[in-house]
Amino acid sequence: MPHINIKHFPSLTQEQHIALATSITEVITKVVGCDESVVSIAVEPVTPEEWDKKVYIPEIVDKKDTLIKTPDY
Repeated sequence: MPHINIKHFPSLTQEQHIALATSITEVITKVVGCDESVVSIAVEPVTPEEWDKKVYIPEIVDKKDTLIKTPDY
């Protein structure tokens, strides 16, 4: 605990993945008060053509009650 899953368009480099993991781990450990050894982070590239089907509808529209930040699109 905790586990973070990031879905994004397939444009991030390996260096950006590392920077994301480092930054998110730092914030999560500070806010949640846990050790970095218990944080897991997954990244999943999703093409723009599949975004609505794989992300927007099932994870944003259908789960609005679980979102702590919503997009403006």
